[in-house]
Amino acid sequence: MALEEESSIRHEYLDGEIYAMAGGSPDHAALAATIISLLRPQLPRGCRVFTSDLRVRIPATGLATYPDAAVICGRTQRAADDALAVANPVLLVEVTSDSTEEYDRGEKLRHYQRLPSVREVLIVSHREPWLTVHRCEDEGWVTTEARAGGTVALAGVTARLSVDDVYRDELEDAHQPRDSAP
Repeated sequence: MALEEESSIRHEYLDGEIYAMAGGSPDHAALAATIISLLRPQLPRGCRVFTSDLRVRIPATGLATYPDAAVICGRTQRAADDALAVANPVLLVEVTSDSTEEYDRGEKLRHYQRLPSVREVLIVSHREPWLTVHRCEDEGWVTTEARAGGTVALAGVTARLSVDDVYRDELEDAHQPRDSAP
């Protein structure tokens, strides 16, 4: 944790391993900013949306990570072993990328689902207009998806996101050959 406080590069921690987190593409950054801007005016009083600068700690698995956006309702609860990390988000948002999509939709999602405060995880595709919501309900985790023309409800924060609003601007990176990417 001391390394992270001094570093100009963010890292994800899991099981004693340190992984450098690469910067995202312009589309990735734009999608994360759009989600935050669409969520903010819909949140109930007492709920705040945070950028990817917020470190989230999952005590049950040991993961310390930086979701693309997070919503916390009420006061932040700091992780017992990391005063800069929080342990009580109700909504976590991940924008996928070529290098993280499998992890975001698989192992990382399973980590997020182990955090007792999390009611929903929103996965935003970097490839096409496609939003996936994983919601914790009485019977377990339920998944809903929406594509162009559709809407997803985020019941935990009483918000709705239109796929067309999220993807209002063209995804430039999806149309570029992979070897021409900077």
